[in-house]
Amino acid sequence: MVFMRFRPQLIFSSLPRSIPKPRTPPAATLAAAAAARRRHHTTVVATSMAATSEDALRRALAERQAAVDAQAEAVRALKAGGGASKADVDAAVEALKALKVEAGAAARRLQQAVGAGAGGAAREELRQAVVNTLERKLFYIPSFKIYRGVAGLYDYGPPGCRVKANVLSFWRQHFVLEENMLEVDCPCVTPEIVLKASGHVEKFTDLMVKDEKTGTCYRADHLLKDFCKEKLEKDLTLPQEKADEFKRVLAILDDLSAEELGAKIKEYGIVAPDTKNPLSDPYPFNLMFQTSIGPTGLSVGYMRPETAQGIFVNFKDLYYYNGQKLPFAAAQIGQAFRNEISPRQGLLRVREFTLAEIEHFVDPEDKSHPKFVDVADLEFLMFPRELQLSGESAKLMKLGDAVSKGTVNNETLGYFIGRVYLFLTRLGIDKGRLRFRQHLPNEMAHYAADCWDAEIECSYGWIECVGIADRSAYDLRAHSEKSGVPLVAHEKFSKPREVEKLVIVPSKKDLGLAFKGNQKMVLEALESMSEKEALEMKAALETKGETSFKVCTLGKDVVITKKMVSISMEKKLEHQRVFTPSVIEPSFGIGRIIYCLFEHSFYTRPSKSEEEQLNVFRFPPLVAPIKCTVFPLVKNQEFDAAAKVIAKALTTAGISHIIDTTAISIGRRYARTDEIGVPFAVTVDSTTNVTIRERDSKEQIRVDINEVASVVKQLTEGQSTWADVSAKYPAHVGPQGDQE
Repeated sequence: MVFMRFRPQLIFSSLPRSIPKPRTPPAATLAAAAAARRRHHTTVVATSMAATSEDALRRALAERQAAVDAQAEAVRALKAGGGASKADVDAAVEALKALKVEAGAAARRLQQAVGAGAGGAAREELRQAVVNTLERKLFYIPSFKIYRGVAGLYDYGPPGCRVKANVLSFWRQHFVLEENMLEVDCPCVTPEIVLKASGHVEKFTDLMVKDEKTGTCYRADHLLKDFCKEKLEKDLTLPQEKADEFKRVLAILDDLSAEELGAKIKEYGIVAPDTKNPLSDPYPFNLMFQTSIGPTGLSVGYMRPETAQGIFVNFKDLYYYNGQKLPFAAAQIGQAFRNEISPRQGLLRVREFTLAEIEHFVDPEDKSHPKFVDVADLEFLMFPRELQLSGESAKLMKLGDAVSKGTVNNETLGYFIGRVYLFLTRLGIDKGRLRFRQHLPNEMAHYAADCWDAEIECSYGWIECVGIADRSAYDLRAHSEKSGVPLVAHEKFSKPREVEKLVIVPSKKDLGLAFKGNQKMVLEALESMSEKEALEMKAALETKGETSFKVCTLGKDVVITKKMVSISMEKKLEHQRVFTPSVIEPSFGIGRIIYCLFEHSFYTRPSKSEEEQLNVFRFPPLVAPIKCTVFPLVKNQEFDAAAKVIAKALTTAGISHIIDTTAISIGRRYARTDEIGVPFAVTVDSTTNVTIRERDSKEQIRVDINEVASVVKQLTEGQSTWADVSAKYPAHVGPQGDQE
């Protein structure tokens, strides 16, 4: 049975909805309750049909619970009064039972909508089936398993390594080769000064809390997120106001300060999940692994948290290598390291992982892209910020429309969104469970022009797997300022242009007298000021005679006087424009993509006996760990020799394969390779022609033994489809056709 994505359904009670009426007029309380009940009953079907959102379902449950409470009070009043007949009491009790049935049905509908009911169980069941199969078949396993492992570290086994290698190989083909990118390979160990310039040393932190008794550490925002989600999913009687509050907290979670996060944890009474002990106040924890470079321990370094900085610091040389032409892109695949506080969710949040990142350098005044027309007609789920803020869902949009309307900031950013969509769907990611979500204002870095995440839905929910950001010129400017090396590009004019230009002339003599050994750093900081900063300093010096000025390399503010610097706007003839390029950055979390691919590719189907379910990974041939298996139908010398001939031809053609000569039935051998996603199986039942079986349809064709490698190569490289070869070669229906 193929696992389908859970969709909420309305569940109607099969019990009768008619409510018996008392034979005689009841007491006033019963009359009021009965009137409310009748109004409730006449609207129940309409309400059920309209309650398609979680909020509506929550309101519907609250109304039904209120009706139950009112009827229960009426029953108590009848029994306490003593004047009501037994028939009136029985009728009121029956009415109460009927209302409870309806409230139960409403609760089940809400459970399904929030994922705490059958849908949540199905997702958990799918996850366990996938993970069990992956670990049993050695796609990946916890690292250092015999020593009980280390959280957040995993080893890829043989089939996992091949899937990963195939994904990265396709990434190189799809991006590096097709876009003519410059690939680099930089060290994992990075000097502290580089990561100070990028902001990682100061800002690459998560807020952490500790169990005050055991010292166990937890990520503060995860605890608050889990608390709010659990309340929304499991507390079906949660008042609407409280539900709205928890949703607001989830929406702004990334924007909460340490003080705000701590206040919410205390307000909600959140404690350590394992011991129920009180928690400390949140405090920042830097996620980078610190190390030292050299034997003295004086040169601080870090294991890189991303691969991008290696590209930025090499911009000057890469720009020269590219003939000093823009735009151009540099790419890198490599390991990155983040010392996660409390890793969870398997491959989705780990401490060492593979990133594939692209830095596309472009003129900030021209972000058009000549190949945008190639992706403009793509239509897929997009989730711009206005839909998120209005509480709506992602919608199908044409990429060209999104760019022309300004939803996506520019063509180059839009082009890479389209290319990422094609990359993920060709890998085997389900189009219906892939969306591009725009960052909300509180998520955007101050320097970013626009940012979108490719999110893939799996059993853990929507997971960010690719970030596509227009980072403006922030990174190159930061490294220019810190290093003193201008990371800039040039545009030569055909004719000189008269421009009004900012001229900053520091007085080296006065700076030397004032700052002595720090003169050079102050001088470089003054010369690298932006136009806005310089004009603000000019105004301050003219009015006050001095101003405070922050020098990042010194890590403090200094006082600049009017004698130390001259700032003016002058008209000059320029032969070229010097500018800092903007950067469009697609960043791929390879492990996350692979895990989502595992889930999207997994399904089960009954065996021939229908007594057991067989696991299957429907990997496209592009990423399948093994492209083909070769099975001699029975053990004999002629069939074994023919299998070796086929295997040699497959090797020559560069097709990964295995020969399975075990004595188990051919059906069992099919099932065993289906479970690791092998798309094609060659069964040797003759020395002249053999059968080729396709994994998902289980169809077979007969092919001459000398053509096997050619046919399989066409199929695995996408030159032919199974429909193409099925039309060309005769079908085979034999005793080995469907023996699973």
